[in-house]
Amino acid sequence: MQVNLDNVQIENGWKKALKEEFLSPYFANIKENLLQAKKTETVYPPSNLIFNAFNLTPFDSVKVVILGQDPYHGANQAMGLSFSVPKGVRTPPSLVNIYKEIEADLGIKEPNSGDLSYWAKQGVLLLNATLSVAANRANSHSNFGWQTFTDAAIKVLNLDKSGIVFMLWGNNAKAKAALIDCEKHLVLTAAHPSPLARGAFFGCRHFSQCNEYLKKQSKSPIDWDLNNFKEQQG
Repeated sequence: MQVNLDNVQIENGWKKALKEEFLSPYFANIKENLLQAKKTETVYPPSNLIFNAFNLTPFDSVKVVILGQDPYHGANQAMGLSFSVPKGVRTPPSLVNIYKEIEADLGIKEPNSGDLSYWAKQGVLLLNATLSVAANRANSHSNFGWQTFTDAAIKVLNLDKSGIVFMLWGNNAKAKAALIDCEKHLVLTAAHPSPLARGAFFGCRHFSQCNEYLKKQSKSPIDWDLNNFKEQQG
């Protein structure tokens, strides 16, 4: 059963760029897997947020890609953006370490929120390799077919765009470097920011490197200071 494109709630640029994926048999299988999963378990994020990364960062606006593994599996955490949690939810350990690196790299004070929407709206695609998960079971939807879809998103960015910064943290993310033309884009790799990596992420200076590269590409740099987002939100 083919997916009806009209029913796919995703930004039009992405819908056009990924049209063949949505119409493929494997994507119909993803939809069926999700429907079956929802009959027996709680699935995160909510359906309306599964494509949140694509909707907050339109295809033509992408400057940076930060790749995560799969959504947070705790209640009220997943919001369709890698590493991000809604305002008011405790900042997860990996994101705390990202904030520490930003402070060491750019002198930006750690914000009191884990909501990364401010980055997304500036062109940072916060993409998880897998876009759904069962409650309390990390990586439980890794066999649904999502990785074929998100790999396609990386491939189309690689092919159609130039001068994008890809931040690949941890071995799973680093494996995606094979999909990216390093002559056209900047690929930055580091250990995962998880505490399990025992601090190996620190010192990567990806955020300053990213902005220096964007400036050389005549693109506006990313304002990584989420405290500015808080001010805008009142």
